[in-house]
Amino acid sequence: MVAPPVVVPTIVPPPVVAQESGTTPRHIRHAPGDPLEKFNRNMYAIHQKLDRAVFRPAAMGYKNGVPKPLRLGLRHFFSNLSEPLIFANFVLQAKPKSAIRTLVRFLINSTIGLGGTIDVAKGKAFELPHQPNSFGDTLGFYGVKPGPYIFLPFIGPTDLRDFLGGQAEGMALPLIVGKPFDQIEYQVTKAVITGLDLRAETDADLRALLDDALDPYATLRSVYLQDRAGEIAALKGKAADVSLPGGALEDPAAGAGHGPSSATPELQEPLADPAAQPAPSAPKASAAPELQDPLADPATPKTDAPSGAAPGAQAQR
Repeated sequence: MVAPPVVVPTIVPPPVVAQESGTTPRHIRHAPGDPLEKFNRNMYAIHQKLDRAVFRPAAMGYKNGVPKPLRLGLRHFFSNLSEPLIFANFVLQAKPKSAIRTLVRFLINSTIGLGGTIDVAKGKAFELPHQPNSFGDTLGFYGVKPGPYIFLPFIGPTDLRDFLGGQAEGMALPLIVGKPFDQIEYQVTKAVITGLDLRAETDADLRALLDDALDPYATLRSVYLQDRAGEIAALKGKAADVSLPGGALEDPAAGAGHGPSSATPELQEPLADPAAQPAPSAPKASAAPELQDPLADPATPKTDAPSGAAPGAQAQR
C-alpha cells in the first residue's frame, strides 16, 4: 500500500511594512522601480548640500538682482528656442494639429515677438500657448518603459528613458544648426540662466513639499514617477495609472499634512513670473521641480510645484 504524500505547509512571510521614518527597511535593498536607490540617495544628499550652500543663494541673488522684465525676456527667449524640437516630437507622435500650432507659435514669436523675447502668440490675438513636449515623451508614447529611477546633482529626478531622451535633444541643435548652439559659451550661459530662474521661481513650492516630509527623497521619487506616468498616459489619451512602484513603502505626502493634487508642474505658467503671485498657503505636490517646464504656458492656471531643484537642472524629457 502506497503511503499518502506528505504535504508540507507553505509559510507565507509577513508583508514588509515601512519604518516610521518613511525610509526603506534595511533588509530591502531598494524600493521597486528604484534599483539604484543607495546610489541615488547618496546623490540626493550631495545635491541638498550644494543646494543649501550654492544653488539656492545664487538663484535668490539672480531673482532679486535682475529686473523682472529682463528675466521674463530671457525666459521667453529660451522657451522659443525649444519650439522646433517640440514641433518635431508632435510630428513623431502623429499629432498634426499640435505640430502646426507649435510651428505657427514659433514663427509669430520669432518675428512679432522680437526673437522670442515677448510671448505674443499666447495672447488673445492668436491664443497659441506653449505646449511642452520632449523626446522622452515620444519614447514613452511608443511604449518605451521608463527604466530605473535616477537622481543626479544638476539634473535632479529622472529615469533612464528621460535622461537619454534629454541628452539626445540637447545634441539636436548643435548638430543640426551648429553655431552658436554648438559653442560651450552658449551652452553654459543657457544652463546657468534657465537653472537659476527655475530654482528661484519654484523655491516656495519646493519648500512646501519637502520641508515637512518624513523622507524627502522618497517623496520626490513618488511625485516624479506619478507625474511622468500621468503625462505619458495623457499623450496616449488614456487615464493615468498613478500607482507607484513601491507604493506600500512610501507616501508622497508623508508628513506634509495633505494629499497629492492632480496638477502637474508642466501645466504651470512658466512664461509668467511666479514672483508676482502670492506663495501658496498649502503645498499641492504632484511633481518634482526639476520636472517643471520653466517655459510652460502662462495661459494655464498656476499650480504649486515641489522642491529641491538645482540650477541648470532640466527636465530630461
